[in-house]
Amino acid sequence: MKFLIINTDYPEFLQGLYKNHHGLENKSYDEQMRKRNESLFGVADFYSSNLRKLGHEAWDIHANNKFIQKAWAREHGICFKESSPFKYSSKMILESIATKASLTYFKSFLWTIARSLDSWFYDMLEEQVKFYKPDILFNHAMSEISPYFLKKMKPYIRLLMGQHAATCLSDIEDFSYYDLFISSFPPTIDFFRQKSIPAELNRLGFEPKVLSILNSDVKNFDVTFVGSFHSVHTSRVAFLESLCARFPQIKIWGNGIERLSSTSPIKKNYIGHAWGREMYQILSNSKIALNHHGDIPPYANNMRLFEATGVGTMLITDWKKNLHEMFEPGKEVVTYRSAEECAELIKYYLEHDNELETIASAGQERTLREHTYYQRMQELVDIVHKYL
Repeated sequence: MKFLIINTDYPEFLQGLYKNHHGLENKSYDEQMRKRNESLFGVADFYSSNLRKLGHEAWDIHANNKFIQKAWAREHGICFKESSPFKYSSKMILESIATKASLTYFKSFLWTIARSLDSWFYDMLEEQVKFYKPDILFNHAMSEISPYFLKKMKPYIRLLMGQHAATCLSDIEDFSYYDLFISSFPPTIDFFRQKSIPAELNRLGFEPKVLSILNSDVKNFDVTFVGSFHSVHTSRVAFLESLCARFPQIKIWGNGIERLSSTSPIKKNYIGHAWGREMYQILSNSKIALNHHGDIPPYANNMRLFEATGVGTMLITDWKKNLHEMFEPGKEVVTYRSAEECAELIKYYLEHDNELETIASAGQERTLREHTYYQRMQELVDIVHKYL
């Protein structure tokens, strides 16, 4: 089978990527893609590389990366249409608003308008769909790719598949043009099935090749948190503020810090952004990694579950009803139900290194045994076969 995977990147990440690799925007498509994948940001090439290991063809598209898309166009003899300065400025304003929007339907609407101002965006995607001739067009950027474009591409593919995790979707938005959804979040699966749209569980995971790039296993940090501070994270903010007041050694990285009050205790413990490689290194160098799912109950469902355990760090995470399906609480991860309980657990395990290391090792063993992206792609291929 042939998979074409559409994704988008945080603008802040893209700015950092090209700033840290001077002249990369002028390099070949393959070189830019190599640097993007080596960053390990998001899911990097974890889907495509493991699909290829399973004998399938798979390609990644980073649709909002103008430099890499421009290189692809140049190497395939396609004229890359530049937007006018006015349209480009308007697009940037709309993208900024869309990034902060909380309602998925409104976010999608804003992204659709923003993309329409960039004539190259959908022209390029259309050229790539027609060039690769995929069996499966796999959209990881549901709120950013226009439904009109996806409907237009239906005649060129066999299966249109979307992926969505935990944020709320709009009941008034029409998703019926999709053939299949996958999600790591059970309520999202229920949401689509109630609309008579096929949906299947496919959890997140860990990519073992990450381990080969880590510099050392020295635990420089007692307790760390890496994550975001967005509108769905009010309970996360309160949780971390409580812990920061008690543990001044907690180190915090993430995006969205500007949303917090100027008096928030988190700001005293905040270090900065941590994308991809740096994030994994921080987790690896931590004795304890904290996890908090924010305001989206009641299921365990985020990447940190597997990233922290995968690098061999003990994870303390909020209790969720399905966590036992992935890890054994108390043996492979540690769970809390309140900030007060979490504080007691931090204090206890920092004083009991042997127990901490035993749990960290067991968590890593479980992740490498059952939660790798190779296994996730095996599961995905089985799902796709049912619907093709």
